[in-house]
Amino acid sequence: MKEFKTPARLAKIKAAVLRRQPSLHLVLENIHDQHNVGAIFRTCDASGVKAVSLVYNLEKYPSVGEVSSASANKWVERKRYLKIEDCYSELRQQGFKIYTSLLAPDAVSLYDLDLTEKVAIVVGNEHRGASPEAAALADRVFYIPMQGMIQSLNVSVATAVTLYESLRQRVAKGMYGKSEMSDAEIDEMIEKWSKK
Repeated sequence: MKEFKTPARLAKIKAAVLRRQPSLHLVLENIHDQHNVGAIFRTCDASGVKAVSLVYNLEKYPSVGEVSSASANKWVERKRYLKIEDCYSELRQQGFKIYTSLLAPDAVSLYDLDLTEKVAIVVGNEHRGASPEAAALADRVFYIPMQGMIQSLNVSVATAVTLYESLRQRVAKGMYGKSEMSDAEIDEMIEKWSKK
């Protein structure tokens, strides 16, 4: 018998489903290191991200199997794209604002963004950063303020900082206390998760 069948495990699944934030989305653009991808998925699960878009047109698509990264991947939905334009177009049709992480002259501080809105956060490749297209087509580019000599964080760390700032803002607004999903969507998700 799988541990997911126990009442305690089912209660944990239900609680996690109710705290999922469909209005908080993550886009990974050509992240090279599979370990970074795994760490990012763990942070997505921990912060309540429901779904991740993976845009891969320069790097090899990562292995995001059901057993890697302490099984975090199986709790986060994912969709693959070959073009950033296609990803953005679909997100905009769903009503998302798009904020891309990039150290650029017109970038605003992460802490000046309202991350309680329907937002998609875009993080780019470890070496190249976000592509020019990802930055140009975004609603805003942002940076994480740093006080040291080095001007960048590891992409998985930068993603964690960003998602936890969104978590902080959303907790302050009580957004984890009431689900954004319908009862039917919640029931469907609980049933799906209980079979994993």
